[in-house]
Amino acid sequence: MQQKPRLGFWQIWNMNFGFLGIQFGFGLQLANMSAIYAKLGAKPDEIPILWLAGPMTGLLVQPIIGSMSDRTWCWLGRRRPYFMAGAVFSCVALFFMPDAPALWVAAMMLWVLDASINISMEPFRAFVADKLPPEQRTAGFVMQSFFIGIGAAVANALPSILTRFGVTGNAANGVPLTVQYAFKLGALAFLLAVLWTVCTSGEYPPEDMEEFLKKKHSRRGFHIQPAFIGVGSLAGTLLGWSRAALIVHGQTLPHIFGGALVGALIGSVLSGPEVSGALREMPRTMRQLAVVQFFTWLGLFCMWMFFTLATAQQVFGVTDPKSPAFDEGTAFGGQTLAWYSFICFLVAFVLPSLAKMANRKLVHMLALLCGGISLLATGFIHDRILWQCTMIGIGIAWASILSMPYAILSGALPPARTGVYMGIFNFFIVIPEIIASLCLQPVVKLLFSNDPVKVVMLGGGCLLAAAALVAFVNDVGDVPVAAVIHIPQTTRSVETG
Repeated sequence: MQQKPRLGFWQIWNMNFGFLGIQFGFGLQLANMSAIYAKLGAKPDEIPILWLAGPMTGLLVQPIIGSMSDRTWCWLGRRRPYFMAGAVFSCVALFFMPDAPALWVAAMMLWVLDASINISMEPFRAFVADKLPPEQRTAGFVMQSFFIGIGAAVANALPSILTRFGVTGNAANGVPLTVQYAFKLGALAFLLAVLWTVCTSGEYPPEDMEEFLKKKHSRRGFHIQPAFIGVGSLAGTLLGWSRAALIVHGQTLPHIFGGALVGALIGSVLSGPEVSGALREMPRTMRQLAVVQFFTWLGLFCMWMFFTLATAQQVFGVTDPKSPAFDEGTAFGGQTLAWYSFICFLVAFVLPSLAKMANRKLVHMLALLCGGISLLATGFIHDRILWQCTMIGIGIAWASILSMPYAILSGALPPARTGVYMGIFNFFIVIPEIIASLCLQPVVKLLFSNDPVKVVMLGGGCLLAAAALVAFVNDVGDVPVAAVIHIPQTTRSVETG
């Protein structure tokens, strides 16, 4: 296999710059969608099911796009066509999202937005493995963490920034104008950032183009595997029945049929020969990381869904969505979330050095501990300053979550199947989110009495569990000394040497 050349700082910067735009899309929805849903009439216990769009589209879209991009080569390259297509659709969805006149319209727009973001995002993970030699991949994923941090920080704070510039009032649907304008500015930022990466970063063609084309044209067609459909349908049926019995106390047949349909759809996606084959041959390290990811993202999803509502209740003492103090509280919650992204942006470049001095597992374990303790602390804090200080631990955890698992994973994957395995790795992010969306409602309503603070604390417990499970992961390729990003002394791009 031909050795890939080392890339300079600015080359790694350019190839990951598109993540800045992608995070505008994620940051805006994570900080504002629960409040938008509340403005459009959703009750707290209904919020989780309305967030189902993100994990479901990730589960369905990412493995398909990963497999397709592994087999793509055109004038624009392998991954960049998907960057571009996803960015265009995401831009349109972001622009119109806050104008939704009703709750169901907002929910449908979130499905479109999340599907489009996943089309752009999945190939970016494989792009790092495609472009960088093994000793620089940790640096590549850390650069993505940097852009995710700064993008989310700006996106979360954007409504508050617009308020300081004199933007006030609400739109006809009750959504604050600051949120509406923030989404429209985010749409533009998303498109421009991805365009920058597409225009400034090339791709390496397949080493043996003739063999690549031969495999592409001789690949097996899509075959439905009844076992996958059956298992998916059964799992969906059980979830639908459980939801009907425990939550809505009626409408059993629609929930059962709906669950079975969704399960069958997921099973059909997994029936693809590339996806099903990759699942059977999943590397050991990936299986171990999967359990860590499950608890990590279950905890994060608890935080994202309820943190702004928890802020309004715990810091501002209000739960009525029609109260002006509620708007102030949720806005402060979004502003607080911006701090963890800012901390992530500061911490990102320290992680390679820490991983070099210790190892990636230890760094990731300690980072998750910081995040878990910070979320548990929200149950005991009422002061605004201390409330914002909880984001220090979350920011440290977030910087590691976005880089260390992928750096550990990339060394365990076969290069020809990086795209599809990165897509499958996303399963262990979206499956806990789907479980949270479908199962948190009875927990929030019956166990936590619609108290959003307790859900955030539950997220802290999940992060602590994930930290403990990191100890059982086998990192097959620790970071070499040369993995640290070499920052040039001048502002000129460093040429590949």
